[in-house]
Amino acid sequence: MKKLVVLLLAISGTLLANAQKKETKTKTDWSKIDLSDRPADHFMIQYGGDSWTNRPDSVRTGNGFSRHFNIYFMIDKPFKTNKKMSLGLGAGLGTSNIFFNNTRVDIKSPSARLPFTRVDSVDHFKKNKLTTIYLEIPLELRYYSNPENPGKSWKAAVGLKIGTLLKAYTKGKNYVNKNGQSIYGTSYVEKQSSKRFINGTMLAATARIGYGSLSLDAGYQLNSVLKDGVGPSMRKFSVGITISGL
Repeated sequence: MKKLVVLLLAISGTLLANAQKKETKTKTDWSKIDLSDRPADHFMIQYGGDSWTNRPDSVRTGNGFSRHFNIYFMIDKPFKTNKKMSLGLGAGLGTSNIFFNNTRVDIKSPSARLPFTRVDSVDHFKKNKLTTIYLEIPLELRYYSNPENPGKSWKAAVGLKIGTLLKAYTKGKNYVNKNGQSIYGTSYVEKQSSKRFINGTMLAATARIGYGSLSLDAGYQLNSVLKDGVGPSMRKFSVGITISGL
């Protein structure tokens, strides 16, 4: 997945650079391109898979589909000098759910470091995840092959997004014994909430490539998931699908 993130960033950046060079060589009368019917704002919805890089052996993820769901309200501003290019700016919510394999994440621990405890041989939750919710501001540099009709246009974008942490919590479901037998019933759920160990600021590089309203997106967090000194320096990377009018 990490290689795919880098590949998407490279391809999107190359397409944008080549498009800019092409338009510089070929003079276009941009006054003849009418974007009055193109929406200036839109929603952008993203869904896909997440993972953490540089995990030590104690951080055993994978007992479930680690995933993200993001939704943003975006404003699109075409460049006057090249209407195939635009700047997208918005705000919204980004959520990430990281599942763990027989590992307890004690987010309420009083210790200085976030404990990741192996629980194979003791009572534990069959399903366990850590959820983070950020208020995010995404910024994209966009390219459209057909700016007058984005619904029938190839598109590419590279950008950044910055977020501030709203909530972080763990959720365990179906408490079982070491033999896998349910103790309180399969619907039993326990949640614990704390932001103490999670980085309060998130900064990520992003890229998208697609056609019409669908595109393949990728993101790589540039800073650590956890605060400095409270655990391993891990970074989140994501791959998914974007639904967007622009």
